[in-house]
Amino acid sequence: MSIPQAIQYPIDDFKSGESWRLFKIMGEFVEGIDGLHDLGPAVSIFGSSRTAKGHPDYEMARKTAACFAAGGYAIITGGGPGIMEAANLGASEQNGESIGLKILLPFEEKSNAYMTRSLNFHYFFIRKVMFVKYALAYIIMPGGLGTLDEMFETLTLVQTRRIRKMPVILMNKEFWTGLLDWIKNALAGNGLISPEDMDLFSLVDTPEQALKIVNNFYNRL
Repeated sequence: MSIPQAIQYPIDDFKSGESWRLFKIMGEFVEGIDGLHDLGPAVSIFGSSRTAKGHPDYEMARKTAACFAAGGYAIITGGGPGIMEAANLGASEQNGESIGLKILLPFEEKSNAYMTRSLNFHYFFIRKVMFVKYALAYIIMPGGLGTLDEMFETLTLVQTRRIRKMPVILMNKEFWTGLLDWIKNALAGNGLISPEDMDLFSLVDTPEQALKIVNNFYNRL
């Protein structure tokens, strides 16, 4: 029996050129590793691309990146505007290494001007690998769906021990408290995660607190 025309499934163009697409994926991995293989200690900073310059979250991201750069860490962001721009700016103000891992999208905003090196990615999942592989910690600023996706994927990888344990730090207690209360009550409270999973992240309000957590975790004085 044939499928009615009204519910015909779209043809995935991946099937028509699957082998070539795999070469492109491998090529992006190679370019990412080649571009970052010599990077020293680094932290990845995430947050909304919509946060305007002068907003308290923008200034917090800038100060946080500057604090980490002064402490000897490179800063990795998505290379775009908003929180990403603020973090790259903060790193550059301390003459630190300022990395942008940019995603190529038809509606993507312009890159920021504060990167010491940048890489372009077509595939989100390869870009995420680079964020995790070359970072000693994740710093999560207020953001939208993309920020939440990055945060929860990292927490899942740490929880399932698919990657090494690392500090996952949420900046801005007022912004994150509601979500963390829901995780504690709805997830941990109903046995959907283990109580110790609440220890996978830290909640702070200052750059100095974030830096202290990372330094203590890696015994860096």
